[in-house]
Amino acid sequence: MNPGSLIDTDRYDLADPSLAARCNRQFADEGVCILPGFLRADVLPLLVAECQALEPLAFHSRSSSTPYLTQPDETLPIGHPGRRLVHSSVEVVAYDLFPLASLLRALYEWDPLTDFVRRCLGLDRLHRYGDPFGALNLSVMREGDELCWHFDMADFVVSLAIQSSLVGGEFENAKQIRTSSDPNVDAVAAVLDDAAPALVRTEPMTPGTLMLFNGRWSMHRVTTIRGPESRYVALLAYDTEPGTDSSPELKLSRYGRLPGERVPS
Repeated sequence: MNPGSLIDTDRYDLADPSLAARCNRQFADEGVCILPGFLRADVLPLLVAECQALEPLAFHSRSSSTPYLTQPDETLPIGHPGRRLVHSSVEVVAYDLFPLASLLRALYEWDPLTDFVRRCLGLDRLHRYGDPFGALNLSVMREGDELCWHFDMADFVVSLAIQSSLVGGEFENAKQIRTSSDPNVDAVAAVLDDAAPALVRTEPMTPGTLMLFNGRWSMHRVTTIRGPESRYVALLAYDTEPGTDSSPELKLSRYGRLPGERVPS
């Protein structure tokens, strides 16, 4: 199957410069651009079946950190987000475990999609990630899994929603709650305390949706999964420089192994 045939091109013509321009404006203004129905509805069952086959290979990790992905700084005032621990439980399938016949892999490795993402982000150049594990991931979230409130280290994340959980799994976003000049600590603390619902919105990550997201300035989380239906989201990694790789420490924490090592059983 041609990777382009997975996309609803009647709705989203990747070659249309006006589409990329609209996405770029939304991304710049909102820190997020959401394209519902980016994947054709009739191919979603094929992608769900692919994810179900990959699910047993997911590495399950639990972590605790501050929302800034650091360890608590006890010199900060009590209640400061920088000394508060939040907890995550996530499962990830690494890129090297996607079979060569994978539809998700074919779509990620398809140059027209990379170029479309580049134009949506307003970049002069964009390359697929060089990490043999992290270039393409399948995020699997099952009963009890959650992703805590946090800010990202990167300027953008590209994701494709494949299947929603029956209960929970909402992508909650405190949109652009801080800036490079204003950490807005009081507002961040209020969101952590569930005391600022007006600052939080739920992004509509329905199956088939493509999302471009800047999590550096927007604190976000995925709520706890409930029920027997797994939540599947494909994470597509890019960088402005070719061959970008992640550290051995990140590989061990996220995938439980280094290149050349066996998949943990």
